[in-house]
Amino acid sequence: MKESSYKNYDELPLFLNAATVAKVLGVSPSSGYELMHEPDFPVLKVDSRLVVPKEKFVEWVSQHAQGGAD
Repeated sequence: MKESSYKNYDELPLFLNAATVAKVLGVSPSSGYELMHEPDFPVLKVDSRLVVPKEKFVEWVSQHAQGGAD
């Protein structure tokens, strides 16, 4: 697994793209892109770009770290 260059959530930008999601989670860029197309992933479409609000990403990680989303 790749190591994230981010040490805490405060270092993240307000909106994350697929590459940043992948870097934070320590997965490949293609896995980050695929994750952003999952139905329960908190993504926003801005024109043709997909971005994830930092707060929603942190919530999603927290939910999945506890054994799954409700």
